[in-house]
Amino acid sequence: MSFSIDGKTAIVTGAANGVGLSIGRHFASKGANVMFADMDEDRLIKEVGRPEDDEARVRTFAGDLRERLTQANLLSATLDAFDRVDILVNASRQMMPSEPLDIDDDSVGALLDQNLMTSLRLSQVVAKRMIKQAEGQEISQAGAIVNLSSIAARRTHPSLLGYSVSCAALDQMTRSLAVALAPHRIRVNALAFGSVMSSSLKDTLKEHREYRGDIEEHTPLGRIASPDELVEAAQFLSSDSARFITGQIMTIDGGRTLLDPVAAPAH
Repeated sequence: MSFSIDGKTAIVTGAANGVGLSIGRHFASKGANVMFADMDEDRLIKEVGRPEDDEARVRTFAGDLRERLTQANLLSATLDAFDRVDILVNASRQMMPSEPLDIDDDSVGALLDQNLMTSLRLSQVVAKRMIKQAEGQEISQAGAIVNLSSIAARRTHPSLLGYSVSCAALDQMTRSLAVALAPHRIRVNALAFGSVMSSSLKDTLKEHREYRGDIEEHTPLGRIASPDELVEAAQFLSSDSARFITGQIMTIDGGRTLLDPVAAPAH
C-alpha cells in the first residue's frame, strides 16, 4: 500500500511556524491540497503567501481556533476551496510555565483549553464532515486525524505542570476518539515528540540556554531534531499505509524516553 497522500485535502493547524508549518509544506510537496491555519495571519502570509488563483493547492486561514465559530469557518473555507477534507493535523499547541503551588496560577486551565479542547472540538467538526462525504462509498478510510502531543505527557518537570497535564489529556482523547470514530472508518493517532526544535522549544532555550546541553546529553541520538524529521511520520499516519493503525501514540524523541527522567523539560 502506498504512502501517497496525493490528491487528498488536509487541514493543518498551528501552521505558521515550527512543526505545523513543516508538515503543511511537506504535505503540499506530496501533492495534497493543504489549508494552513493559524492565529498569526501576518506570519502565515510571510511563510505561505497568498494563493494567486482558485486552482492553487495551498490556502491559508487565520483565526482563533479556540472559538467554535472560527472552527466552523475554517471547515467552510476548506470546503469552498477543495470540496472535501480527508486529513486533519492538530498541530496548534501552546506552552507556558506553571507554578504548582500557586492557587492563582491558571496555566492548567489555559493549556487544557488550547491543547486539548481546541483539538477535540475541531476533530468533532471535521469528523462529521468526513462521515458525511463517505456515505455510500466502499472505502477503507473515510479520514485520518493526527494530533501533535509530547513526551511531557509521560516525563515532566515541575514548571511544566499545565503542559504535561494537557498533553496527557490529549493522548487519552486520541485513544477515545479512535474508538468512537472507528465504526465510521476514521482513524485517530498522535505523534509525541520530545527533542524537536519546535517554536516552543526555541523560546524556552532563549531563556534557559543550559537546557540544550541537558537535552542533548540525555537523548541517545545526541541532538535536537528539526521539525522536518516529523513530517514523514505524519504522512504515514495520514496515508492508507496506516489503514489498520488507530489510537496509537507514536513517539519521536531520539530515544529520550528510554532513559531515566531528567531535569530539563520535555517539549
